[in-house]
Amino acid sequence: MLRKIAFKALLLIFVSFGLFLSFLRIAGYEPKDTSPGLWLSGHIVSETITDWSFTNEIEEIFVETQTSYLLPHSITTYCAVYEGKFYLFSAYYEGGDFPYARRWNQNVIRDPSVRLKINEDIYEQNLSVVSDESQKAPIHKAFVDKYPNWQSPGIKDVHIFLVEPRFNTNLSIPSQPIQRGIL
Repeated sequence: MLRKIAFKALLLIFVSFGLFLSFLRIAGYEPKDTSPGLWLSGHIVSETITDWSFTNEIEEIFVETQTSYLLPHSITTYCAVYEGKFYLFSAYYEGGDFPYARRWNQNVIRDPSVRLKINEDIYEQNLSVVSDESQKAPIHKAFVDKYPNWQSPGIKDVHIFLVEPRFNTNLSIPSQPIQRGIL
């Protein structure tokens, strides 16, 4: 009898948790300030973006990464455009080993597929780490120029990600690139 009650209680908890996660998946659960979130919601942009200059006026964007335990992990971060390419960065203010000091960095290293939310639009992209020091310096300067009040922990503790298109290999016809620049 006690086992049957415990089983029903456990089943009720499991079903309730599943319904709660389903609700979060539909409604989204976005990050706030320094608190991480889960799913991002918005209009999915399917076109390939070739001009990210529209982000020059945007302070922060959301990044959704994939965890190893199947729930997404989303955060807010800064972004900048340098020489026509779009970059995100992760600052390690207290130092720490990259990528281990930031959960989202670990997720990107394991699975570079991310979803970016900019305004109300979702962009499915890939991230790659910019590790060449000669490339990092001018990109870091682009961040400093965009965010003049930002206190950089120094280029050694700023890790930069290049945003690249995520191509769907199941499609036989590639989507047409579009310009999203300010006219």
